[in-house]
Amino acid sequence: MAVDQTPLVAPAPTPDEKGKTPSRFDRFYGLLTERPLSLYATAFLRIGYGLLFPIILLREFPNRHMIWGPDAAWSPDLARRMFAENGGFSLLTLSDDPWYFEMCYVGAILISVLFLLGWHTRIMSVLFAVAVVSFYSRAVLMSDGGDNLMVLMAMYIMFTACGRRWSLDARRTGTAEPRPGFREFVVTVVHNCGLFVMMAQMCVLYGAAGLYKVQGETWGDGTALHYVFKQDLFRPWPALSDFLDSHHIMIALACYMTVLVQVAFPFSLFSKLKYVVLPILIGMHLGIAFLMALPMFSAVMVLSDLVFLPDRFYRWALRTGRRLLRRDPAPSV
Repeated sequence: MAVDQTPLVAPAPTPDEKGKTPSRFDRFYGLLTERPLSLYATAFLRIGYGLLFPIILLREFPNRHMIWGPDAAWSPDLARRMFAENGGFSLLTLSDDPWYFEMCYVGAILISVLFLLGWHTRIMSVLFAVAVVSFYSRAVLMSDGGDNLMVLMAMYIMFTACGRRWSLDARRTGTAEPRPGFREFVVTVVHNCGLFVMMAQMCVLYGAAGLYKVQGETWGDGTALHYVFKQDLFRPWPALSDFLDSHHIMIALACYMTVLVQVAFPFSLFSKLKYVVLPILIGMHLGIAFLMALPMFSAVMVLSDLVFLPDRFYRWALRTGRRLLRRDPAPSV
């Protein structure tokens, strides 16, 4: 598999043949059109989303008819009436035949696995987006913020060249690099635009969440997490929740840190501060997964955060993993 040695950050502008320094527009145009950015990051998102969605479907397999099927409380007829008003869409409402639903269910799992593996990724990415939208639109009253984000990311990622790394497509093409030309130019521009939209989506999400918290009294006085720990729905470990809730100063500091990091996130991306903010956000989501029993929500958020890591980080992680796997075990004493 070819390893892209090109750094993520564009080199400093140098004078052209006429001695003129490129303008900001020229640098942005070059960044947008010269090469696809963050190929490893988009491949990691492909693998992550392609793994999470079938896990959700398999976990809810015994309850599939009550959630998405013809027997759901939110019936297909109600869903079709809602789609007629809001312009929504779901393949699951095209027929009320139970066998049709079963074929859609199995097909969604199969598509997710092929998307994860990167087999004919362009086609699979479109089918994956249709599957994700169809299922989450069908059970719209049961979705949460993580589900909504996954729907958006599934639609954005189908515009990226997410199959050029860590995929069966990349294995099939080997070390061959795409030929320069109009097709590669379009692929590069569309990929980079899709990548920038994903980044912008996360900036809007965190910025809006932080500003919304600033307006709340409980976040302002540092007691918001106290009320969260008292909710029975979010107390998988009651003793641990009560223990953490008893440390009032720690709870207040966690509230203020959450607001600060979310508001600062969009502004930290243009500096090395993002390498401090991202681990804090990832740690926050891991805490939500463990303390509030929201693992899927946290997984979607963490995956989406990783789109901001440059390719050099993924190459370093890949080299480190290979080095550790090749390392001989220490001799026993």
